[in-house]
Amino acid sequence: MKKFLSNYKSTIILLVAIIVGAIVGIIFQEKATILSPLGDIFLNLLLVIVVPLIFLTITTSIAKMKTPKRLGKIMVTIICVFLCTSIIAVLVGFASVYFVKLVEPEDGEKIRASLEETAEVEEEAEDVTIMDRTVDLLTVDDFYKLLSKENIVALLIASVIFGFAINMSGEKAKPVTDFLIAANIVINNVVKIIMYYAPIGLGCYFASLVGSFGETIVVGYLKTFVIYTVVALAFYFIFYTLYAFIAAGKKGVKVFWKNVLPSTATSLATCSSAASIPVNIECSKKMGVPDDIAETTIPLGTSFHKDGSIIGSMFKIMFLVCLFGTSLATFGDIIGVLGIALLANLLITAVPIGGGTISEMLIITMMGYPVAALPILTIIATIIDPPATMLNVVGDTVSSMMVARVVDGKDWMKEDNKNIKEDVKV
Repeated sequence: MKKFLSNYKSTIILLVAIIVGAIVGIIFQEKATILSPLGDIFLNLLLVIVVPLIFLTITTSIAKMKTPKRLGKIMVTIICVFLCTSIIAVLVGFASVYFVKLVEPEDGEKIRASLEETAEVEEEAEDVTIMDRTVDLLTVDDFYKLLSKENIVALLIASVIFGFAINMSGEKAKPVTDFLIAANIVINNVVKIIMYYAPIGLGCYFASLVGSFGETIVVGYLKTFVIYTVVALAFYFIFYTLYAFIAAGKKGVKVFWKNVLPSTATSLATCSSAASIPVNIECSKKMGVPDDIAETTIPLGTSFHKDGSIIGSMFKIMFLVCLFGTSLATFGDIIGVLGIALLANLLITAVPIGGGTISEMLIITMMGYPVAALPILTIIATIIDPPATMLNVVGDTVSSMMVARVVDGKDWMKEDNKNIKEDVKV
């Protein structure tokens, strides 16, 4: 019993805080939002640390890789794992809603009527093209803009380039590498300090979320929320268990479920993949994932791999299909919506509610629907945000395990893995 409490103490405390927060939210409802500032403090602390954490973890991970072959293998494996799991997610999302009518005709009429009231406001969004939005997502026009959580994708790209530049410079860049490694150690200790506040912050954040959540779900969207939640939970337990088994057999499954709860709790409470990065990296390392793989896969996955958002994109697309009576009669039509869902996933940012606006504009534009339909997708994104973020975050965790399996072989979880020892040396 003592060993159990020792191993799971932090997780138990977080879960108790989440449960207490949920109970407070249910009992006091809207009044529970008074606790929101205490939760916002925790979220803000995590978001402030995200920019230096992403930059330092990615650059130092790449800089410490002394073998170009291993570096290339990790990056290629990450891309392949992300691609394969994303395809699985989009197929699951499509299968979940293809035979379900998310919007009844009478509800559809009411929703379409509401579009007319917002059409004029939303028309302004047509001035910016999807290509312009994509350029803004991938790059910034001034260095200081990289220091913002709103430009995480651009920051990721800059961090990877900087890491490769250090690696290419060899011994001449050793002073820079040493400095960044030392800074990374300091940043990770800052994260540990912030996490002491996690039980209070997460509990209050969740209380506020639950207290106001019911008001967000109107009757017309209840079916979407319920079906998505069921699909998300099934995906969480079935597919992630399967992925963990593929990564390391029964031992992988045991280690995965032993260490994944902190990531799950943080993602549900904050609804932010970015805010979950510190906890997620730590959970991956506790599972035995080598530092260089965990510190590369998790940040990259935050922007480029989102199982929950992909499934959510399919729900958004099919909601509009039902609403506007669009036919998906041919195989080409089906392939088209699958492709749109995958592409939209790349344009979702890792911040709380509102991070998917660009992707939602892409869906609307490519499906040929009026821009005034944007509020509909915003509401769907809002009500499915907690379970979607959970899948986004935990999907990165288990992906890091599979990357480790490919890069370091079937014995990657062993402590005497030579690759791990070599790559943590500078």
